[in-house]
Amino acid sequence: MNNYTEILRAHNLKATPQRIEIANALHTDGHITIDNLYDRLKQKFNSISLATIYKNINIMMDASFIQEVKIPHAKSVYELTKEAHSHLVCDKCGAVEDITINLSSCLEEVSQHTRFNVQKTNLVLTGICQHCQQ
Repeated sequence: MNNYTEILRAHNLKATPQRIEIANALHTDGHITIDNLYDRLKQKFNSISLATIYKNINIMMDASFIQEVKIPHAKSVYELTKEAHSHLVCDKCGAVEDITINLSSCLEEVSQHTRFNVQKTNLVLTGICQHCQQ
């Protein structure tokens, strides 16, 4: 179990019980939708509102404590901020998995063919996971 109180404070965030539980949920699940996060937090904080979760998610994203993973044709999922990585998404079960891919050759090609200065990448690869293939 991580000490999210100190980690939140290091990101200049107040360590509220709700934020600590959001961090724990993201640590446990890896990637989670707002709806699933709401269901999970509702068990511990029965009076929590969806608006409170959205507010905390946005504050935590602004502080770079968590990040949004936008998945094509599906709801976004959220994860604790980590080193740069991409995502694999299963079209059948919806599982989301981290994968580290060296995108330097792709970014070099973009800079050679355009005048676009890439600031951030968000690569999501979709297909069928090993479990669903069986």
